Amino acid sequence: MLSRFEQFTYVISGINRYIQKLERDEMVKCGYKGSFAQYLAAMNHYEEGITSAQLCEICDRDKAAVSRVVAEMEGCGLIQRVGAKENKYRARLYLTEKGKEVAAFVAERARTAVKAVGEELTDRERAILYATLDQIASKLQTLTKEGIPEQEVEAR
Repeated sequence: MLSRFEQFTYVISGINRYIQKLERDEMVKCGYKGSFAQYLAAMNHYEEGITSAQLCEICDRDKAAVSRVVAEMEGCGLIQRVGAKENKYRARLYLTEKGKEVAAFVAERARTAVKAVGEELTDRERAILYATLDQIASKLQTLTKEGIPEQEVEAR
């Protein structure tokens, strides 16, 4: 029998793996890497541009990962940097017209996937699911910052 921890981590890991596979499969249709999908989706909400630091926070990725993907997307003509010439990390990033087209494709495919996955959930079930996931994510974030509380070990 699986412990609650094992069941939780297996399910969450599986969900993440399936999402990444869907992103790869869909982005291949456009000729791009699956790792671009999340960044394009995030940037699509910021017409006024966004910095790499903001992308790190929104996408929950480290600076190196964001810098690498941003450089690749810039090389593909999906985004452009504006300003902060001496510090690329602080420059504002904007979707190009090509980037906006791909981001719109990503958004549409994501809507279709979310609809297909959640079509059997009621609005109430969906609200509970997201509230619960937000609560779990928040508590896990706290644990990563503060550490797992130590339990007193009973003498045997």
